[in-house]
Amino acid sequence: MKFDRFAQWLANWTGRPLSFGVALLLILVWGVSGPLFDFNDTWQLVINTSTTIITFLMVFLIQNTQNRDNDELHIKIDELLRTTRRAHKALLDLEDMDPAQLHALRKQYQLMGEHGDDGQTSGKDDARDAKE
Repeated sequence: MKFDRFAQWLANWTGRPLSFGVALLLILVWGVSGPLFDFNDTWQLVINTSTTIITFLMVFLIQNTQNRDNDELHIKIDELLRTTRRAHKALLDLEDMDPAQLHALRKQYQLMGEHGDDGQTSGKDDARDAKE
């Protein structure tokens, strides 16, 4: 739980213009300091190592926040499906479908979209049929 809160805080902080400005300033300071160090290998190693470490850590931060956002979005969509009387309730567990079932369901919805079909048939659940 603490990591989730920390990751959310850090993601919010790094996404601000001020953070971009700080990063840009650091790059500019590094670039301007080049002549002082004769553009030597150590000078180059500082920026390469720093950016590699930051990038490596940001990958995990971004993945954590994407997972959280994805979970939140799924919960919201599940609630909308649950409360919509005409929605296919079988769509609530799409994550349990294998790729072939998802592909078949996507094709059904594409056909409904092309034909202007609202997806409601007489007692037939198109989504449930795709799962079987």
